[in-house]
Amino acid sequence: MIRDLGESDLPWMAEVESELFGASAWSRELIEHDYVYGFTRYRGIEADGRLAGYAVYGYDGDAFHLMNLAVLPAMRRRGLARALMEDFLAEARRVGAPDVWLEVAVTNDAALALYRAYGFEDVRVRRKYYQPEGVDALVMRRALSTYEPGSP
Repeated sequence: MIRDLGESDLPWMAEVESELFGASAWSRELIEHDYVYGFTRYRGIEADGRLAGYAVYGYDGDAFHLMNLAVLPAMRRRGLARALMEDFLAEARRVGAPDVWLEVAVTNDAALALYRAYGFEDVRVRRKYYQPEGVDALVMRRALSTYEPGSP
């Protein structure tokens, strides 16, 4: 089940962020501020009766952007990331965005494989985007004119 995350879910999300992304994780303060003031939607996916992952995406009227997608390590390889991607793409279509954008660490092979499976193409590299580690980010884009729900 995919649902909107509520304020009571944000501490859980901050813990998962820290566990998965280390020093470059979004802080709890940043998450809480963005949740209230950002042009974002926070979505969570449940499996086995508990939250197992989340996606954060937003639309500012110009760009529809996936800002974060994460699944707990113990819950991976069950299609949860794909379900969150489907939710993200369906929302982008619903609001009429012509394309979708994201950044991903060049070292994150699993995420790169997922995004490429969904037709995202490399646009450019942002050097030392993820701090404090100094890891490069790959900016990727997908036109929505070819998107059909249920197929990458």
